[in-house]
Amino acid sequence: MGYLTRSLTALLIIPTGIRTAIGGYAGDALPVARAIAAVADTLITHPNVLNGASLFYPMPNVLYVEGYGLDQMALGNWGLQPVHSNRIGVILDKDIEPDLELRHRQAIAAAQATLGLTVTNIITTDQNLGVELQIGKSGATWGTIANPDSLLRAAAALVNIHKVQAIAVVARFPDDSDSAALQQYRQGQGVDALAGAEAVISHLLVREFRIPCAHAPALLPLPIDPRISPRAAAEELGYTFLPCVLAGLSRAPRFSSDLSSSITRNDIDAIIIPESACGGAASLALNSLNHVHKIFVRENTTALAVYPSMLGLTGITVNGYMEAIGVLAAIKAGIDPQSLKL
Repeated sequence: MGYLTRSLTALLIIPTGIRTAIGGYAGDALPVARAIAAVADTLITHPNVLNGASLFYPMPNVLYVEGYGLDQMALGNWGLQPVHSNRIGVILDKDIEPDLELRHRQAIAAAQATLGLTVTNIITTDQNLGVELQIGKSGATWGTIANPDSLLRAAAALVNIHKVQAIAVVARFPDDSDSAALQQYRQGQGVDALAGAEAVISHLLVREFRIPCAHAPALLPLPIDPRISPRAAAEELGYTFLPCVLAGLSRAPRFSSDLSSSITRNDIDAIIIPESACGGAASLALNSLNHVHKIFVRENTTALAVYPSMLGLTGITVNGYMEAIGVLAAIKAGIDPQSLKL
């Protein structure tokens, strides 16, 4: 007779736009997520980890949770309710050129015809969103939106009139094909200049409407370059980054205030984060929970220098994700991870 044991739920966080060595490019953290999902019964992570432009990898035990919603879950304010599928609405920036807009509409049609996704409505904003990108002195990226009210009006129509259950946003981002920063990124040496602004867009809609949301930038195709890094190559495959977003949102869990019938922070057994990026709301909120194992990954370096000791975070530091997966296996087996070290 076997033992009845609790399933293992892990939370994988790789912050956006901070030049993470793994997870700072086009879906290059997907192998990490796949490996962790083979050990954990449930893996909770965010679009930055799972989105690979035209590439994605379906994993039935992985929950695709936008960063603001993930923070609210970790703080104990929201729960996650898994779904079979979501009705997805798409917001297109008015600033997108006609040919580029057609490429995105064709990507939506392909997702419906080839993947069987339910995309019910497409709305174009009544003003140009006016996205601007910035890179701070630390090397982290951020951005602004000139007309957030236009984005909110489009989202309100999708939610209140068309009753969608998830929203994909396609905003026209500035083309910067000649910049040194972009060239470094394409060669696997720089920072994702788009990520900070993308987070601003998705955080705004999730905060206002409590609905799963993810963003895909609209950009003109870049000149072909034989030196492209494999980590950035997923973004070179097509005219749009929308396929992975639609696939992720199609089964993204919904947010709920009813914590009694949802996955909550009390269900999390372990959180895995880069050692130098421990200042996020989720890692700070979960530090007080004794049942949550905190795993800090040293080799996934970032542009930040916010270490566990600075914030009073306690846990186990590992060199890389292979070692982190070993720690998860020990936790699942009921073994103190420290007992496996000399």
